[in-house]
Amino acid sequence: MTSTLAIAGKPAGNVALSRMAALWLGITLIGQWVFAYFIAGFYGASTLQGNFEDWAKNKALIKGFLPGDTAGNWAFAAHMVLAAIVAFAGVLQLIPQIRARALALHRWNGRVFMLAVLAASIGGLYLTWVRGTSRNLISALAISGDAVLIIVFAVLAWRTARARNIAAHRRWALRTFVVASGVWFMRLGYFGWILINHAPVGITKNMDGAFDRFIAFGCYLVPLAVLELYLWAKASGSPRLRFSTSGALLASTLLMAIGTVGATLFLWMPLLAKV
Repeated sequence: MTSTLAIAGKPAGNVALSRMAALWLGITLIGQWVFAYFIAGFYGASTLQGNFEDWAKNKALIKGFLPGDTAGNWAFAAHMVLAAIVAFAGVLQLIPQIRARALALHRWNGRVFMLAVLAASIGGLYLTWVRGTSRNLISALAISGDAVLIIVFAVLAWRTARARNIAAHRRWALRTFVVASGVWFMRLGYFGWILINHAPVGITKNMDGAFDRFIAFGCYLVPLAVLELYLWAKASGSPRLRFSTSGALLASTLLMAIGTVGATLFLWMPLLAKV
């Protein structure tokens, strides 16, 4: 978000909006890179060595390793590799200093990110509907909806970049990043919710509780709504809208920070300790 902002000479409210967007970017960078580190550390060695059985250490996986399912196992392995690339490369695209001072890196990294999200989305649809890695129909529909949005947004980001419509490209690229981060937002949402409530309220083993159903779609639709509010406030001349949007960004950033701490301490670090 910060990549489209400049503080100097802007109307009232833009300083607050810029600072909240910068804070959001900082927390996102930390959280995404911790997630990428976890994926590389937990799945990297076992995948490279072909020891897919080690995935079973993650009890939360639904059909991670399946004996005899060579195609499915490799599809899952490729999906995790792509997820790490998306988590690492995506946030780099939002750093304004890279775009301003290393445009070639920004462009090539953007191409890698776009190809990774497209491949991961198609792979996710295969894992969901062919391999059956969802616990219920609601979850499968939510994953599919996210995959469709990723593909549509990525194509539009690519087309606007080729057309040299930079303003439109940045908007579609931001949308692509947000929906492509749905899996990450979901983990933060779960652990943030559990920490806030001190209990797994509305969460069931079959992922059909009230919060399960909400987060299945909310993990990408809520961040997308916050982004659209941000883009609207940035283009608006209303100081009130900019200040209220800054508050929404601050609230979402705090929730992300809580979720990042929870996921790191209670999910990613314990699993890495088993490697």
